[in-house]
Amino acid sequence: MTTQPRAGNAAQLPRRRRLLAPRGVYPPDGDTALLVQALDHEALDPRTAVLDLGTGSGALALAAARYGARVTAVDISWRAVWTTRLNALLNGAAVTVRHRDLGAVPDLGMFDLALSNPPYVPSPGSVPPRGAAVAWEGGRSGRTVVDRVCAAAARALRPGGTLLMVHSALCGEDETLGHLDGLGMKGAVIERAFVPFGPVMRARRNWLCAQGLLDEEATREELVVIRAELL
Repeated sequence: MTTQPRAGNAAQLPRRRRLLAPRGVYPPDGDTALLVQALDHEALDPRTAVLDLGTGSGALALAAARYGARVTAVDISWRAVWTTRLNALLNGAAVTVRHRDLGAVPDLGMFDLALSNPPYVPSPGSVPPRGAAVAWEGGRSGRTVVDRVCAAAARALRPGGTLLMVHSALCGEDETLGHLDGLGMKGAVIERAFVPFGPVMRARRNWLCAQGLLDEEATREELVVIRAELL
């Protein structure tokens, strides 16, 4: 799939309503906006099959649906599944939402584009099996879910299909690109942005500094958008 600037088309689309994000569902934030910005440069039309991996509130799924793409969204959280279904209904968007673990996406068919804003915050412990923290906890390296998203995309995409994923630079962009290369995908960082620390990063700042992941003077987090094509 080739990129094609879409900014002009996006400006003509109906403005979406505010999305609901109840407790335990990741609300749209700066990382979401950065990935939507990258999505605006993809060539989407009604023939494009899009897979949103770990949909949360459904913000990315709805953004793709606004271009007429055929969108399937998945999440391991039932609360996220029902939230996305409700947000799609409120916004008049055609989105198929499924309760799926990342390992079970191949049974959904093949896709042209995969999107993901996975949990990526490095944490002292492992990724919890349930609860609100599932939406942001990425394990000791921040890569527990990131690596699983890469693997899921490699299985679900058609040859030439594209993955767009956003995560913190703390996870290691080179590690992501190397992992994708090992899965037969050629990737590159296409967007960067610095955003102020949110509540989780502020609460974990001292631990991140102690691990050497964060400078003691830092007040902002670097985000990267990675685009990779399946060869």
